[in-house]
Amino acid sequence: MSPRPMKPRPPSDAVESDGPKPASNGRRHLAMRLDDAWLGFQTRLAIRRGRVETVIPYTGYGSTSWVRVLARVVRSDPRDAAGHAKPLQESMRGWRNFTSAPVANAAVKVTIAGTVHDVVADRGGVVDARIPVALDSGWHTITLQSGASETVEAPVRIVADGTDFGVVSDIDDTVMVTALPRPFLAAWNTFVLNEHARTPTPGMAVLYERIARTAPSAPVLYLSTGAWNVAPTLSRFLSRNLYPAGPKLLTDWGPTPDRWFRSGQEHKRNSLERLAGEFPHVKWLLVGDDGQHDEAIYSEFAQRHPENVKAIAIRQLSAGEAVLAGGRSKSGGQPTPGVPWIYAPDGAGMSAQLEELGVIRNEVRSADDPEEGDIQAATD
Repeated sequence: MSPRPMKPRPPSDAVESDGPKPASNGRRHLAMRLDDAWLGFQTRLAIRRGRVETVIPYTGYGSTSWVRVLARVVRSDPRDAAGHAKPLQESMRGWRNFTSAPVANAAVKVTIAGTVHDVVADRGGVVDARIPVALDSGWHTITLQSGASETVEAPVRIVADGTDFGVVSDIDDTVMVTALPRPFLAAWNTFVLNEHARTPTPGMAVLYERIARTAPSAPVLYLSTGAWNVAPTLSRFLSRNLYPAGPKLLTDWGPTPDRWFRSGQEHKRNSLERLAGEFPHVKWLLVGDDGQHDEAIYSEFAQRHPENVKAIAIRQLSAGEAVLAGGRSKSGGQPTPGVPWIYAPDGAGMSAQLEELGVIRNEVRSADDPEEGDIQAATD
C-alpha cells in the first residue's frame, strides 16, 4: 500500500483562507478522525489510479479593493484535466461530483490582473480566500492553478462603489421546485438528478430579470445549504433557465471539531452576517420560501441589521410542497420597522408586490407602440 501523501506546507506569503480552521487542541471529534481516514483512503486510491490535481473554479465576488476567490481542488482523470473531456459533464448525475478525492491543504496560485497570489485550500480542498486587489466594477476573469494542474479561469463579479441594492436568493423551493420529502431532498438532488431534471419555479427567472433591468449594478448571490460539489450543476441549471449569473454561497457537508455535520442554518446566518460586513451600504432583497427556516433566518438578520435589508420576499409553498418540506415555518417573520415583507406562491405575485414597493420598475407598454413598450419608473 502506498504511503499517505504528505500535506504541502503553505507558502510563507500565502493568503489566509476564510475556510474552517482546524481544532486548536489535540482532541479531535470522532467524525473528523473518520473523515481523515476516508480522505486518506480516497487519496491513496486516486494516486494509484493516476488521478491528477484539478482546480474546479467557482464564481467569486468582491469590491474594487478586494475579491473573494472560491474554488475546489480535487484529483480527477488526466483526460479531464487536460481538457479532452469536461471534468463535470453536462449530462453527469450529481453523485459523480462526489467521487473525486479532494486535495487537502492544496497550495493554489491565483492570478488577478497580472499579479500572482498564493492561497491554501482547506481540508476538503475548498479555496475560500479574500485577496486585496484594485479592479474596476463589473465582471472580471481570474486564473487558478495548483501543483501540476492545468490553469483554469473563474469569473468574478466586482460590485461598484456606491452600490446600495442587491439580491440574496435561496435555491431549493425558491428558484427551483423540489417535490421530495425534506430528509431525502439533499441526497436526491445531489446524488441522483442532473440539472435537466430540475424544475424552475414559475415566474422567478422573469422576476430576477426585471430586478436586473431596474438595477443593473445590483449583485445577485445564491445562498444555499447545498455542498460545493454541486456548484457546477447549479450553475448550469441557473444559466439554462435564464437566471442572472452570480456567486453561489454553498457549504461543506463534512464534520467540524465538535459535531458530525455542519449546520445549514448557521451557514446561512454566517453568510448574511459576512455580507453585511463586506457591503455595509447595500440593502439586500432577501428571497426564500416558507418551508422551515428562511423566514426565521431572514427575520433575525433584519432585526440585527435593518439598515441592510430592503425587503424580504417569501415564496409560499403549495400544500403538497409544504407537506414534503416537513411543514411550514412555525415562527414566521417577525416585524421589523422599515423592512417590508411580501408573500406570494410564484415570481409573478412577488413581482406585482415589489412594484408597489418601488423595488422594481413598473413596465408599461406604450399605446402607440405595443411591440416595443415603454418602461416607466415606479413612484418612490
